[in-house]
Amino acid sequence: MSVAGFTVYDMLVRNASVHGRRTAVIHGGGHGAGRLSFRELLRRVDRLAEGLAAKGIAKGERICVLAQNNPAYLELYGACARQGILAYPINWRLSPEEVGRVLERAQPRMMVVDDASLEQVGDWPATRADIPHWYQFGAKAAPGLQPFEALYSEGRGGEPPAVAAEDPFCVISTAAVDIIPRGAVLTHANILASNLQTMAVMGIGESDVNIVALPLYHIAALGTALAVMHAGGCNVVMSRYDAAEAVRLIDEHGGTHISDFPPVLLNLLNAAEEAGSKLASLRLVSGLETPDTIQRLHERTNAKFWTGFGQSETTGFVTLQPYAERPGAAGRPAPLCRVKLVDDFDREVPVNTPGEIVVRGPLVFAGYYGQPEVNEHTFRGGWHHTGDVGRFDEDGYLHYVGRKPEKELIKPGGENVYPAEVESVIMEIDAVRAVCVFGVPDPQWGEAIRAVVEAPAGHGLSDQQIIDYVGGKIARYKRPKAVLFTEALPRTGGGEIDRDGVKQQWG
Repeated sequence: MSVAGFTVYDMLVRNASVHGRRTAVIHGGGHGAGRLSFRELLRRVDRLAEGLAAKGIAKGERICVLAQNNPAYLELYGACARQGILAYPINWRLSPEEVGRVLERAQPRMMVVDDASLEQVGDWPATRADIPHWYQFGAKAAPGLQPFEALYSEGRGGEPPAVAAEDPFCVISTAAVDIIPRGAVLTHANILASNLQTMAVMGIGESDVNIVALPLYHIAALGTALAVMHAGGCNVVMSRYDAAEAVRLIDEHGGTHISDFPPVLLNLLNAAEEAGSKLASLRLVSGLETPDTIQRLHERTNAKFWTGFGQSETTGFVTLQPYAERPGAAGRPAPLCRVKLVDDFDREVPVNTPGEIVVRGPLVFAGYYGQPEVNEHTFRGGWHHTGDVGRFDEDGYLHYVGRKPEKELIKPGGENVYPAEVESVIMEIDAVRAVCVFGVPDPQWGEAIRAVVEAPAGHGLSDQQIIDYVGGKIARYKRPKAVLFTEALPRTGGGEIDRDGVKQQWG
């Protein structure tokens, strides 16, 4: 192990020494309130790590988590960091079939669920011999699972394995480009660099209290929680976002920060008005939001909205700014990032010219788990190719344009949805001859899914049938909000669906 090494676990040890008695984590509800100091958090992380070691979970192996937020979720991230195990969280909104695809790629040695996800795993604890260990958060467990609390070993284990900063820390699932979601491997160095950058740019310190409202399988929630923890601040963990409860927690605990994807902030402001709260302690909101909602935040509170551009693959933001600094922009490159725009031949484009956003720096991920051929293409020329298009103005601010056509993406409420995945499900329906799925602006969710279905006259299908069918096959957030029918979709000279033509006519 290098004398220059520093990992996520080293951060926890350092904080237990420097901030020992300060509150690190508060459970905001759902399973009863409670709090842990930094010293108590480290003690639980160590006990859990010893429990994992006793089960034979070795460095480099994976633990998948399908659960809503819980303080034990953060403790598991810490225990994995100590042991060199890869934490592999899964979106709890996925269907059982989609969860199965993630497991196919992850090949975990252990699966951790909660009571809300029992239906998704069904009889897997008894039938999936490829996953030997099944646990459920809490002190009790359903038949076939073990209680997670039983893993916290009271005994002293041996020395943990050597873990380097360049070793993988976690795998964050991205959208299902290839039907099976790709897993972005983030190293300890990625996380720590992102922490320090966020702390420096946004001014996060030990007095900050972060409301963990977004799910901990998402880099926005995990990254912010770890940055605030690194700074010596406190994380208030909500099991699942509820606007009225978030208002109460902000006022009760002096919450200073919350991460946002539509409609989190809109609902928070509505709930605050209803409760008569001015959200007096709130000073930072970061993420993506509509201009009207941001303006309302600025008019009714003392908080400042921060926005930028980033991905799971870049451990969060790589450009960042207070929204009011240049409304409509995504900020300038952050201190630990190089960002440039290139054409289809990887040549840098001039100012005010759209180009693919490529990134280099210590925040760029180690690659997609188990996909070396995809990594080779993504990292060509020594840059991470994001698949997103932007343009720089004369002052160096990035303006987001959209996705490259081959990587078209829809983001309802901050989730990633690839049109091809939804289209493949709709094509299973009898009488559907072709379909084109795309995103349209939505005042509540930021973006909504629209499907235009080609079917013969008298097909007998209804829009609700299509919506319900999709919701029954894949995650419900991937359902179209609107379905339109036509006897003929526009096509190119080669016979393929003309996506631009569809958007012009029905967008």
